[in-house]
Amino acid sequence: MPIRSGWLSPDGQTREDTRLVSLGALTPVSPVATRSGVLPGSATGAYRIAGLTVTGTTGTMTATVSPGRALIQGTDAQGAYPVALTEYVNLVLADGDAQYGRIDLVVVRIHDDLYDGSARSEAVIEVVKGTPAATPAAPAVPALSLPLYQVTVPKGASAGTTAVDWSTALTDRRTATVGVGGILPVTTDTTNGSYPGQYRDVGGQLQRWSGTAWTDYPVLPTWQSWTPTWTTSTGSATPSFGNATVSCRYVKFGTTVHLNFSVAFGSTTNFGSGATTNDNWRFSLPVAAAAARPLIGFAEIAAGDAPNRATARLYLSTTTAFELILASGRPTATAFTATGGLDSLTPWTWASGHTVVGSATYEAAA
Repeated sequence: MPIRSGWLSPDGQTREDTRLVSLGALTPVSPVATRSGVLPGSATGAYRIAGLTVTGTTGTMTATVSPGRALIQGTDAQGAYPVALTEYVNLVLADGDAQYGRIDLVVVRIHDDLYDGSARSEAVIEVVKGTPAATPAAPAVPALSLPLYQVTVPKGASAGTTAVDWSTALTDRRTATVGVGGILPVTTDTTNGSYPGQYRDVGGQLQRWSGTAWTDYPVLPTWQSWTPTWTTSTGSATPSFGNATVSCRYVKFGTTVHLNFSVAFGSTTNFGSGATTNDNWRFSLPVAAAAARPLIGFAEIAAGDAPNRATARLYLSTTTAFELILASGRPTATAFTATGGLDSLTPWTWASGHTVVGSATYEAAA
């Protein structure tokens, strides 16, 4: 019967009924199948999946598997097998080969005689012995098995001084599974998501499955380049960068915008044909601001040598552009002949090689 319901049929509930119905709330991989994996347990310390952890005993070939819970998915019609290990289990690895090393695999495995003809119906923790080789590889994962760890067994390994070095021999192969809507803890996992809106935690970074790709969530802001439009407050005597070196970058966090602004004027830079009243230089913002502001940052202006340097205040004259107002004198305390907003003649006659370098922070409109 394609539709199964737990504890409803008057003829009794089959094992398949139980597996198919009650586990549907875990991470799906098809309309009826579930992602195999270890169910995260209570953990302390470093980021990890708690449960079914393998540790080795120094000087021996013995490994210990800690209690935990897992789920192993069969075919869609077969259902998923829940597994619970409630006691510590010891496993003894075979001695190493005389000539080559090998890689063994520790797995949780389901034997179901109804499907595999094994004459067994049980869940077990097993060691799948690898093949010794000059360049050993982990053995294939048996059907209806969940890999836990792989163990590197060096040539000639045996209990005593030549035993497995457990501090370096173990490689964690566990994957996790959680309830639908739960955040899946993983370390490195290239598996596609199951449904748009699924979340996972990759080593501490939250990611969301869009339906086509995993993306950081929330989307992490990145610095971007922008070239401001250079005009004046009156719109007359419009300057242009020419061959100036313009290096401007910004990043937006929510409604907060940080920007760096750097211009080294060149030989073909047009500074404007002259200065008139309130004809200040104006530079467009990378993102529109919420409102005009009297101060968003500062810049150093320089006309070559050290005496001809000063500080300018960046202010938002409009919600789309900033201007610069002279905010200091020269380091030599020599007064400027012109003060106020920067323009082609303020605080000096600008020329090739002169620079404006600054930074600012402001509130974006959206």
